[in-house]
Amino acid sequence: MKKRICSALLTILLAMLIVLPVSAGEGEHPPRLVDGAGLLSASQESELEDKLDEISTRQACDVVIVTVDSLDGKTAMAYADDYYDYNGYGFGSERDGILLLVSMESRDWWISTCGYGITAFTDAGMEYIADQFLSDLSDGKYKKAFEKFADLCDDFITEANNGEPYDVGHMPKGKLPLYWIVVDLVIGLFISYCIASNKKSKLRSVVSKYNAADYVRPGSLVLTANWDQMVNRLVTTRVIPRERESSGGSSTHTSSSGSTHGGTGGKF
Repeated sequence: MKKRICSALLTILLAMLIVLPVSAGEGEHPPRLVDGAGLLSASQESELEDKLDEISTRQACDVVIVTVDSLDGKTAMAYADDYYDYNGYGFGSERDGILLLVSMESRDWWISTCGYGITAFTDAGMEYIADQFLSDLSDGKYKKAFEKFADLCDDFITEANNGEPYDVGHMPKGKLPLYWIVVDLVIGLFISYCIASNKKSKLRSVVSKYNAADYVRPGSLVLTANWDQMVNRLVTTRVIPRERESSGGSSTHTSSSGSTHGGTGGKF
C-alpha cells in the first residue's frame, strides 16, 4: 500500500514538473554587449563583455555597447534610447547608465545616457570620449574602439564620483611617455647650442671691455645738463570682447517611453 502511495506521489510530482513552466533567466541582467552586426569575433566578444560587466558592477552604472545592421527606420537617438529603456538597463530607481549604439546601415553612432549617466557624462565629456574612439571605429578596429569607450566611461564615472565630472575646462590630461620628455630635452639643448654657436661665430672682432667708459668714443658725448618735461598725455581705452565660453553641463530630451536621456552622436 505504501509503495503504491509513493509511486502515485512520484507520478504526480513528475507531471507537475512537466506542466509547470520554467522561468529561465528570471532576474538576470540583460547582456551589456549586443553585437547584432557581427563586428567582433567570439573571443573578442567574450573579453569585451567581461570588461563591461566588471566596470558596470563595480561602478553601479551600466556601460552598454550595441551594434546593429539597421535602425529600422528610426533615428540613431530614438533607437538607442528605446533599446536602453525597453531592455531594462540601468542601476537603481534612476536607471543609471550609458549606452553606445553603432549602426552599420548608414554608419551612425549614438551615445545615450540616463540617470546618473547624465551627470557623469556631460555634453563636452561625450564629445571628448567620441574623439578618442571614432578614428578606430572608422578604420574598422572595433574591439579597440569599444575598449577605449569602456575604459573612458570607467574614468569618467570615477571622476564624477569624486565630485567633479569632466566638463568644459576640466578634461582628462593625456599622458606623455617618459622617453618623449628626454627626447624634448635633448632637442632643446641641441637647438640652443646651435643658436649660441652661430651668434658666437659672428663676434670674433669684438674685444671684451671692463669699464663702461671704454665703450664711449672720446669727444662723442658732451653732457652739460638734462631734464625731463611732460608736454602732453594721451590715454586711449577700448573694450576687448571676451570669447563666450560654453556653460557646460548636459542637455537632455525625453524618449518615447517618457524617460529622460542625455546624448550625442554622428557618423563614422
